[in-house]
Amino acid sequence: MRKLTKEQKRDIRAIAAKRDDDIDFSDAPPVVDWSGAEIGKLYHPAKKPVTMRLDSDVIAWLKSDGRGYQTKANWLLRHAMLHFTKGKGLNKRKRFLRRRKSKRRVA
Repeated sequence: MRKLTKEQKRDIRAIAAKRDDDIDFSDAPPVVDWSGAEIGKLYHPAKKPVTMRLDSDVIAWLKSDGRGYQTKANWLLRHAMLHFTKGKGLNKRKRFLRRRKSKRRVA
């Protein structure tokens, strides 16, 4: 994120100093119909630092687009997570893996 300019900082201080009653909302149309609103649409889960061991070619591919390779990795993992938790989901996969392990023990 870029640093704020002196003018932007000055504007922020001026706005923060105003009371809510002093702000003019006359040019903003009132929102009356909230039927299309979605709860949690802007929710961003907390991020936690982790250490992972990845293949060097995977890291090279993630970094090939430049900055933001960790965000790209998070995006890819999130989409994989959503894919496996919908429809076929992890539950069936877990059952499959359990059956496979139990067959190995019997044989």
